Amino acid sequence: MQTENFFVKDKNLPRLDLFLQQKYKDKSRSHIKNWITNNCVFVNNKVAKKSGQILKENDQIMINFPPNIETKAMPENLPLEIVFQDKDLAVVNKPQGMVVHSGNGNFAKTLVNALLFHIKDLSGINGVLRPGIVHRLDKNTAGLLLVAKNDFAHINLAKQIENKTCQRKYLAILEGNIKEDSGVVETHIARSLKNRTLMTVCDSTKGKLAITEYKVLERFENFCLVEFNLKTGRTHQIRVHCKEILHHSIVGDIEYGGSVCKLVYKSDEKSLGQYLVAYKIKFNHPTTKKDMEFVIDLPNYFIVLLEKLRKNF
Repeated sequence: MQTENFFVKDKNLPRLDLFLQQKYKDKSRSHIKNWITNNCVFVNNKVAKKSGQILKENDQIMINFPPNIETKAMPENLPLEIVFQDKDLAVVNKPQGMVVHSGNGNFAKTLVNALLFHIKDLSGINGVLRPGIVHRLDKNTAGLLLVAKNDFAHINLAKQIENKTCQRKYLAILEGNIKEDSGVVETHIARSLKNRTLMTVCDSTKGKLAITEYKVLERFENFCLVEFNLKTGRTHQIRVHCKEILHHSIVGDIEYGGSVCKLVYKSDEKSLGQYLVAYKIKFNHPTTKKDMEFVIDLPNYFIVLLEKLRKNF
C-alpha cells in the first residue's frame, strides 16, 4: 500500500476535503470523499472522521492510498444515441438510468464507457475517468449532453456554460400546480448536512448561486407540465428548486419529495426516476462560430404519462 505524508502550510484553516482537492486536482470530489470514508486519511496520526474537518497550520496529513482497482474508464458496447458529431464535439441523448461517469466504485455501464466505444477522440481535460464530459445530468434525468472531442472545444464549451451563453432547456411533470405561469428562482445551493448525497437551499455564505427560469406549458387537475431554462448548472438544481421554492416536486423524484405516479405504476411498483428531460440545447460552435440548436423527442415513458394526464383532464 502506497503512503504519502505532508504538512499543512495554509494559514486559512481549510476543510480537509477541500485541502485534498487542491492537492490532488486529478481526483474527483467523490474519490477524495471515499478516501476519508474508508479511513485512508489521517490527521496528526488519527483517522479523519469527517470530510469537513478543519485543518490547522502544521497539521500532519497521512494518506494510505487504497489499491487502484480501475485506473481509467474502458470502452463498452452500450447503446448510445448520437444526435450530432463532427471533429470537435458530439451531442448525445443520455437515457434515464445511465450514470454519466464513474464514481463511488461504479466503473461500468456509464455514458463514458459508451462514449469510449462509439467515439474515437475525446478531450482529456477531465482525465481518464471522465474524458469528453463538459457537463452532467443526474442518473435518472434523460436528455441532451455536450461532449468535447478535443481540449480546445472543451474549454470553449465549458466557458459558454459558465458565461450562461449555452442555453439548456428541460421539461418536467410536477405534482400539483404552480401558482404563477412563469418566473425566476434565484437561490444558493449547497450539499445537505442531513444527507450528503442530496442538495439544499442555503444562504449565500454557504452555497453557490443557482438561477432557474420556469414556464408552465400545460395544467392538469393535479399536475403541470413545466419548461425550465438553466441559467446556472448546480447539482440537482431544478429538483431542489421544485421541492424547496416552488413547493411542487417532480413526479417520480422520490429523493426530493416526489411520489410514484399511480397513473403509470401500480401500488407495488417503483418509479423509474424523475420525469425530467433535458430536451433542448443551444450553443455556439467552438470552431465554425455558428449557433447550433438541438431538440429531441420526449422519451416514451414521459409521453405515456402526458397522454394519460391529457385524457383525464
